[in-house]
Amino acid sequence: MEYDYREAMKLDHQLCFPIYAASRVITSLYTPYLKPLGLTYTQYILFLVLWEKDGLTVGEICKRLMLDSGTLSPILKKLRQQGLIEKQQSTTDERSFIITLTEQGRALQEQAKDIPLQVGSCVHLEAEKALLLRDLLNDLLKNQTTDAKGE
Repeated sequence: MEYDYREAMKLDHQLCFPIYAASRVITSLYTPYLKPLGLTYTQYILFLVLWEKDGLTVGEICKRLMLDSGTLSPILKKLRQQGLIEKQQSTTDERSFIITLTEQGRALQEQAKDIPLQVGSCVHLEAEKALLLRDLLNDLLKNQTTDAKGE
């Protein structure tokens, strides 16, 4: 069978589009819960990382969130201005900066504690399918980041 580029180029045949569209939909579900806290989705996932393990370098946070430092830097600056995080130069590597939560940043976790449950109730997907989808997407991301490194 001959390759038909016209068929291959249909939107409905793309893997990228449903991933992109689903990402936008899921991210928008967070807005009504994050807005009262004064957080964007990207700020929220940054806090998820820091609530899990405080005192990470900017590079470690970038790696965990799959963001580059140019994207993360203005977010960190804004959160510092709001008094939610602190940024200090590493004592072991002068090129690295350590990000730590302030008391106010730690207290924000208590205010945000119900968000996963609230958003989860908005996602109309059986729990088993949601877990499978998460695992498949994590596999996809792991394989892509491995390929990008040439491993």
